Amino acid sequence: MKYLHLLLIILLTVVVLIFTVQNLELVTVAFLNAQITLPRAVLVVIIYVLGMFTGGFVLSLIKSWLKGASRK
Repeated sequence: MKYLHLLLIILLTVVVLIFTVQNLELVTVAFLNAQITLPRAVLVVIIYVLGMFTGGFVLSLIKSWLKGASRK
């Protein structure tokens, strides 16, 4: 089992490295008057992390609403 975990970690690392190397071209993102130029791979990682943060926040908010509604 230890070797399976190690193999999966190595495989995931290789996939992430391939993704990063293939997506190094710069993209520009604009919102209102602000613009930022960064590699596409970095943008994907930032969006993923923001999605995890906001998704977790929304899920906990819904759970607290359901808990509050069940008390009444």
